[in-house]
Amino acid sequence: MRDAYHEELDSIGEGLVEMARLVGSAIGRATTAILDSDLKLAETVIEGDKKVDDLQHDLEARAIALLARQQPVATDLRIVVTSLRMSADLERSGDLAQHVAKLARLRFPERAVPQDLHATILEMGQLAQRLMAKAAEVIVTKDIDLAMQLEQDDDEMDLLHRTLFQHLIDDRWKHGIETAVDVTLLGRYYERYADHAVAVAKRVVYLVTGEHADDLQQDIPPVTRVEGA
Repeated sequence: MRDAYHEELDSIGEGLVEMARLVGSAIGRATTAILDSDLKLAETVIEGDKKVDDLQHDLEARAIALLARQQPVATDLRIVVTSLRMSADLERSGDLAQHVAKLARLRFPERAVPQDLHATILEMGQLAQRLMAKAAEVIVTKDIDLAMQLEQDDDEMDLLHRTLFQHLIDDRWKHGIETAVDVTLLGRYYERYADHAVAVAKRVVYLVTGEHADDLQQDIPPVTRVEGA
């Protein structure tokens, strides 16, 4: 019985990794779709989100059943509860990738992103994909140092997001209100996606240590933080 119990715990972790990989692929493909005005690719992202939703529902049902049957305590309880929260973060990440793809579909055959912002949106999409790949690795390895790095990596996304807004408020903006709204939404989608990847990593820190990542960061001496910046 205990072997089966721990196998079930392991399978929940494997489900989380699969979700992370799916939503990582989704944001990469959605980025290509929005930049290239690729309707077929956008549709695959939109339709593929159902698989992420199904995985999340299945994982949630198994975790709740495990709580009811086994009544886990201590570390095992943290694994189950944290897994539920991570699955919600990953499901929301998939939704955000789908939002990008839906915008590509909405504007087809036109391009939603002006040529002068292609490089910025491409960089945001690539960074989002890298962050989620790191989050998946953190789930697998339980590497606390790697988990803590994600928040620093997220600063780059915040900088890119600010770059978008600088273009929008520039007096030389010539692409109209509709495009300004599209770009604003895209910036928000990528920023929130990155936030969810960071949240997944932080939850792994809590799973392993029993402490919240923000509390651990406060315990790091200031000199160490400067050297690692």
